[in-house]
Amino acid sequence: MKPLTIAVAGILHETNTFAPGLTTAEHFSKERSTTKEMFEQRYLGTRTSMGGVLDAAKQHGVQLEVGLYTTTTPSGMIEAGSAELLLGELVQSLPEHIDGLVVIAHGAMVSEQYPDFEGECLSRLRAKLGDKLPIAMTLDLHANVSQEMGQLADIIVGYDTYPHVDMYERAVEAFHLLVNMINGDISPVRCVKHTQMLVVPQAMMTEEGSMKILMDRAFAMEELESVLNVTVIGGFPYSDVVDAGMSFIVTTDNNQELANKLAAELVDLAVSMKESFAIDQLTPAEAISIALAEREGPVILVEGSDNVGGGAPADATYLLEELVSIDQPALIVIKDEEAVQYAAALGIGGDFKAHIGGKSDRLHGDPVEVTGKVKLLFDGNYRHAGPYMTGQIAAMGLTAVIECGKLTVVLTEKRVPPWDIGHIQYAGLDASRFKLIVVKSAIAWQTAFGPIAKKVLLVDTPGCCSANLQHIEYKHIRRPIYPFDPINQP
Repeated sequence: MKPLTIAVAGILHETNTFAPGLTTAEHFSKERSTTKEMFEQRYLGTRTSMGGVLDAAKQHGVQLEVGLYTTTTPSGMIEAGSAELLLGELVQSLPEHIDGLVVIAHGAMVSEQYPDFEGECLSRLRAKLGDKLPIAMTLDLHANVSQEMGQLADIIVGYDTYPHVDMYERAVEAFHLLVNMINGDISPVRCVKHTQMLVVPQAMMTEEGSMKILMDRAFAMEELESVLNVTVIGGFPYSDVVDAGMSFIVTTDNNQELANKLAAELVDLAVSMKESFAIDQLTPAEAISIALAEREGPVILVEGSDNVGGGAPADATYLLEELVSIDQPALIVIKDEEAVQYAAALGIGGDFKAHIGGKSDRLHGDPVEVTGKVKLLFDGNYRHAGPYMTGQIAAMGLTAVIECGKLTVVLTEKRVPPWDIGHIQYAGLDASRFKLIVVKSAIAWQTAFGPIAKKVLLVDTPGCCSANLQHIEYKHIRRPIYPFDPINQP
């Protein structure tokens, strides 16, 4: 028999509509594949969604076609013209005569004209490829899922972990279900159901608390006859769109009634635990005082309001200004292209004195003066060495390490999420020697520093990813929604 031909493509971006600036097509140029050769060169052997698709295609003996796949670091709204350009390239890149399609997406992508970018993407793909073509889609746990996405994709499989360490496995699962559908072994139907709840990322760690309860119930449901997949979607509260928030996707083998019932059960369970998703935080001064009193380090200071993985600018200075006179070893990473260029001009060993950070907008603080020595300069390129997307290429741009007494500042040309220990190791730093480490992240920092953390403190500072949603002014979310409004108890 002729082998199946399955295509893979996608545009992946987590859009923070409160973040400064617009995201353009140029931002997507750094990680972009349009041919199978490019796709394999970048992702073969990696523990990514893309690596999962490559391995699954080989396992099933499938002929894999590669359309446009591109992604960039989470950031602000996608500029309208760039959105049209990306969508047009995606659709044009796919051949018409294929047996199925895997779309690798995030689920919280927003452009100036398309609040449901993934829904628009699927609509255009359907217009070209037809309503009957089997389509599977992979999503991030922080997606905002629309009913249109549920109607236009036959199979939706989301990550089961946060920090995200199972993207590879979920892509393999989606590919396997797609092959079974193409072969006529299953007839997927699904239910997408929203909770009317906004949950912050810090409350979504899947190995503890209420999220673990939800995940465990979802896994138990997947053991039921005719259930193909149950996806728990935590949602992304920093996209101000109608579908923002926690939801569930239940996919069954031709059993719509069961899909509806199980999705409703999960919604009821989540709503019954709604108050448990609240997050307690400390002021910067309180957090540093507690950290310094600890006998051992590293103590991780979680500056979630400047979460790079959520689209924040990575240059907030509220913690930095508290650390400049620190008397114990501390580490912070700040994105500041201007300061990096200044350090490079000085050279290694040069005397560094400059105002750094606080240059994206006023929400994230003012520039802070630091004085020290340029310890190291390098190109900022590294590969992930930890469990998150192992083997993935990453780039911080020109990077400088500045020693300012007990404080070590890593200045980067580009925003870098602290997802992997490589961003410190490649800068010649041993994370275990620091008493305090600031991470501009919510939860994903744990794949880099979790194994060595002696204590974790959540810090409440202003920023576009604040865990205190009362700081954020929403205009487009569907009301009523918790925590702003009362919602019905099951």
